[in-house]
Amino acid sequence: QVQLVESGGGLVQAGDSLGLTCQASGRTFGNDALAWFRQAPGMEREFVAAITRNGGSTYYNPSVKGRFTIARDAAKNRVNLQMNSLRPEDTAVYYCAVTLLGLGRRNPHDYDYWGQGTQVTVSA
Repeated sequence: QVQLVESGGGLVQAGDSLGLTCQASGRTFGNDALAWFRQAPGMEREFVAAITRNGGSTYYNPSVKGRFTIARDAAKNRVNLQMNSLRPEDTAVYYCAVTLLGLGRRNPHDYDYWGQGTQVTVSA
């Protein structure tokens, strides 16, 4: 079993930066990947970015590439999402998730473990 806890959400203005953290605990797997998703009200859950367990490879949604950076902190067993140049359309609940199927998975149904989410609100 894997437990995931997100933190770092908040209210910011357009153009600001914000960092999210996902604290992981529990069992680990060799081929797993950790990802961030987001879900705005009335919208489907959307893939944001993913990283392999060793941090060697990353994968981004084109809508955030160049603005968001996903990174591993192996010593603390965390995955961070640094979000720069935020836009009102980035407003959503952000979730951390783990898949056992490796990197490159954008479908939420491929993910086995989820955190409770953290709210990010970007005002115009």
